[in-house]
Amino acid sequence: MKHLSSAAAGFCFAFAVPGIVQAEVEYRVAVIRVDAPGPMPISRLDLPPPDLGFAGAVVGTADNATTGAFMGQTFTTETVAATPQTAEAEMRRLLDAGFPYIVTLTDAATTARLADLAGERALVINALARDDALRGKDCRANLLHTAPSDAMIADALAQYLVWKRWNKWFLIEGSHPEDQALAAAYRRAAEKFGAIIVESRVFEDTGGARRTDSGHVQVQRQMPVFTQSAPAHDVVVAADHAGVFAAWLPYHTWDARPVAGSAGLMPESWSPAHEAWGGTQFQTRFEKSAGRPAREEDYQVWMALRVIGEAATRTKGGDDAAMRAFILSPNFDLAAFKGQKLTFRDWDGQLRQPVLLVAGNVVASVSPQDEFLHQVNQLDSLGIDRPETECKR
Repeated sequence: MKHLSSAAAGFCFAFAVPGIVQAEVEYRVAVIRVDAPGPMPISRLDLPPPDLGFAGAVVGTADNATTGAFMGQTFTTETVAATPQTAEAEMRRLLDAGFPYIVTLTDAATTARLADLAGERALVINALARDDALRGKDCRANLLHTAPSDAMIADALAQYLVWKRWNKWFLIEGSHPEDQALAAAYRRAAEKFGAIIVESRVFEDTGGARRTDSGHVQVQRQMPVFTQSAPAHDVVVAADHAGVFAAWLPYHTWDARPVAGSAGLMPESWSPAHEAWGGTQFQTRFEKSAGRPAREEDYQVWMALRVIGEAATRTKGGDDAAMRAFILSPNFDLAAFKGQKLTFRDWDGQLRQPVLLVAGNVVASVSPQDEFLHQVNQLDSLGIDRPETECKR
C-alpha cells in the first residue's frame, strides 16, 4: 500500500491577494488493483510490471498537483494491491477511511461488487474491465469507465477494416467467457458497419499452451491446420481476451491474410508508439517517472485521476456531490493527448475517446474514421449509443 501526495500542492495561490488566505481543500483518491492468479502470458515481454496501473496514478497525482498548487488544493492517492479474497475487505477499509473516489483495476464481476459496496459513499471509476454488460444491464449509478468497452474497440477496428474494404472477416474466438463477449462485440460491429463474417471458429483452450515450450510449439504448429479451408476472406479477426492463441496467428494462417483484433492490428486505448497531439510529452514524463513505457492500464488510471483533478479545478470547493454532477454534465471535458476533448456519456458512464489502431511500433490509424459520422458526437459512433443502451442508471 502506497500513499502518493501532491507535496507541491501545499503552496497556495491566495498569497497574491494581500489579506486573503484561501482554505486548503484535500482530494483523496484510492486505486485498488486486484491481482488474480492466472496462467503466464505467451511472451515474457507481456509480463505485467509490479507497478502496473499504479505508475499512472503517480503521474496523474503529480499532474493534478501542478494545477492544484495555485488553487489551494492538495491531492493524495493511496494505491492498494489486493487479491480476489481480500478485495472487498480492502474496499470497506477505504470507504471507512473516507475515500470518496476509488479507481478499480479488476474484472467486471469484481468491479460490480466493489461498486455495490461503495453505494453512495464513493464514486468508482473502472480503469480496466471492458465488458459491455458493465455499461449495459449490469451498470451502476456510481460507476464510471475510463477503460474503453468491447463495443468501442470492436467498432474502432470495424470502421478501419470497412474503410479499407476488407469486408469479409474470418472470426476466430477463444473459449473463455470474456473471449465470447468480445466476439459478440465484433459480430455486432460487423452488422453495424456492413461487414460479413464468412465463418466463425472457436479455439479451445486445453491448458498448458502458455506455460511450456512444448505448448507454444503445439499451438504454433496447430494454427495452419486450424485455419485451413476457411471461406474466402479479406482478414482474420481474433477475439482472444484471455491471451491464449491470437499471438500465434500472424504468419501462421493457412491463407496469406492480415490479422487484426487481439493480434496484428490491435485496437488499444494507448500505446508507447503514440506521439501525436502531445502524446510524446506524456510518454516522456511517464517514462521519466516509471522507468518504462506506459501501458493501457497506466493510461486509463491516469485518466481517472485527471477526471478528478479537472473536476476539482472547475468546481473548486471540494463538494463531492458537486464534483459528481459536474463530471457527468455537458460542461466537463478532459484533455488526454487524443486530439480532442473527452467527455462522459450520461447514459452509461463511459468516457468517450478515440481508439488507436496499433501495429507493432506504429499507430496505423485512429478511429473513429472520418468517413463515419454521427448526428450528435462522432465519438458516439464507437460503442453503445444512447438509443441502444440497456443501462438504467
